[in-house]
Amino acid sequence: MPVRRQLRAYDLKQIRGYDSLIGVDEAGRGSFAGPVVAGAVLVTQGFLEGRWAVLRSGMVNDSKQLTAGERDTVYGEIDGLCREGLLHATVGSASAAEIEELNILGATKLAMRRALECIYPPESFERGDEPDLFSTLEIREHFRPRVNARILIDGLALKHFPYPHLGIVKGDGRSLCIAMASVVAKVTRDRMMDELDRKYPGYGFAQNKGYGTEEHRTAILSHGKCPEHRDTFLRKLMSGERQDPSQMDLLGE
Repeated sequence: MPVRRQLRAYDLKQIRGYDSLIGVDEAGRGSFAGPVVAGAVLVTQGFLEGRWAVLRSGMVNDSKQLTAGERDTVYGEIDGLCREGLLHATVGSASAAEIEELNILGATKLAMRRALECIYPPESFERGDEPDLFSTLEIREHFRPRVNARILIDGLALKHFPYPHLGIVKGDGRSLCIAMASVVAKVTRDRMMDELDRKYPGYGFAQNKGYGTEEHRTAILSHGKCPEHRDTFLRKLMSGERQDPSQMDLLGE
C-alpha cells in the first residue's frame, strides 16, 4: 500500500468505537520568532469512507514532506471540505510573548488547547482522578466521553493537558487527520509570518518563517531583535554561541 494511502487506513482503525477522530499538530515550535500555531482536524467514519478520502486523500502527507505549493493545494481542499460540512478544521496560536512566559512546551499546549476548544470544550470529556492515565493506550478504560471523540496528538503524550488523548510519535506521517492538521497549522503560520515580514522588514520572515537561517541570524546581529523574536531562543546567538534551533524543542517538560 502506498505510504500516503496508509494514513487513511490508520485512521479507519483508530476511529473504531468512536464517532470521530480529532488530529492535532503544531508548527513553529523551533522558530526564533513568531507564534507557535496548532491545527485540529475532526474527521468522521463517513468522511473516511467517502469519495474524497478514497480518491483524494493520497495528496495529504506530513506538511514537512510537501512543497509549499502542495501544502497550499491541500489547504485549499481542506477549506473546501469544511465549507461543504464534511470536515471541521480549527487553529489556535500562542504568541512570542506567551512562549516567553510559559516556555515553548507550555505555549504549544496552550495553542493546541485553543484549537481544540473551537471544536469541544474540555468539559465535554468526563475524566477520572489520575490525569496521566489519559495519555495511555488504555484511554477508553479511564474516561467516559460525553462526546464520543478520540483525540490524536502528534508526538509524545502531553502531561497535565485538559483533553484525554493519544500521543502518536511521528503521527503526521501515520494518521490522515494529524497530517491534515499539520498542513492547516503550517500554512496558517506561514501566512502569519508573511504578515510579520511586512510589519518588520529586514529579517526575511517571508522566506525563513522565523527559523534560524544564516541570513536571519545575521539580520538579528545587525539590526537587533524585534518584538516578535523569542528572547529565550536568542540567548546563545546574542552571546556569540552557535545554536541549533531544533534543540529548542527540548525546552520545558
